[in-house]
Amino acid sequence: MNAINVRGLRRSFGGVHALDGLDLEVPAGSVFGFVGPNGAGKTTTIRILLGLAHADSGSATMLGEDVLAWPGAVSTRLGFLPDVPAFYPWMSASEYLRFCASAFDMDAGTSERRIGLLLDLVKLTGVNGKIGGFSRGMAQRLGIAQALINSPELLILDEPTSALDPVGRHELLQLIERLRGQATVFFSSHILGDVERVCDEIAVVDAGKVIATGRTAELRERYAGSPRIRLALTPPDADLPGALAAEPWAGPSVLTPDGAWLVDVADITAANHRLPQILATNGWGLRAMETVEPTLEDVFVQLVGRRAE
Repeated sequence: MNAINVRGLRRSFGGVHALDGLDLEVPAGSVFGFVGPNGAGKTTTIRILLGLAHADSGSATMLGEDVLAWPGAVSTRLGFLPDVPAFYPWMSASEYLRFCASAFDMDAGTSERRIGLLLDLVKLTGVNGKIGGFSRGMAQRLGIAQALINSPELLILDEPTSALDPVGRHELLQLIERLRGQATVFFSSHILGDVERVCDEIAVVDAGKVIATGRTAELRERYAGSPRIRLALTPPDADLPGALAAEPWAGPSVLTPDGAWLVDVADITAANHRLPQILATNGWGLRAMETVEPTLEDVFVQLVGRRAE
């Protein structure tokens, strides 16, 4: 069963096709990554799913409900964190969460227990100042708490880690991992390392279409190409590309800014066997050697042709 099903979604602004027949399936209970360059259609897709924008054509269901015909069909079963959350600046964090809880008709006891749990979860317990004085990171953490106030079945996160420091990002990713299997998490982000760490499946969107989807390992195998070997040699100016020119397993070699070589490798076993022999023949010393597996960013570059923005 899928938590989100989208077929042939189209949306144009003037002559610009923000969505051009987008298809998307998000399995229930998964942590699903949604990545793409700026202007690819990620935010437009989310806005249509939430009923904040309309589609020109296509179909979309969330949690089994037709959200194009009835945008509010799943509002009580849904949590959402926008990329820049907005609050009432004169409220405190607890006052704001109390206000959010009232929108779901929670009784006072349930509301206070949930608020206490969430404030502790996002490290805002005891913070009594007004939201207007919060840092961007504090506001982002409060946004996460409000998105979870109703224990949603489906949680939609738009750039949730963008304003967090490294500790805050780590804690949020741990929280997302704990939600796996309890709720479906739809995670839109340009921080590919975060997506790669926590997501079960990923869709890459560009020019208003999903151009690839699958499990992270499948995408790496399909699109990122061969693994690479990183070599730091003595002397640093050793002509490694020349020495590897006749080796059938060796692809292009690139010298990195720190003076190490990155070698594309078609056969890792052959490379590990031959490289020590080649270094010894040329009288080169080896300071470091490691296998570098392809990353989601390598997949992204292969598919989209540029680094994540």
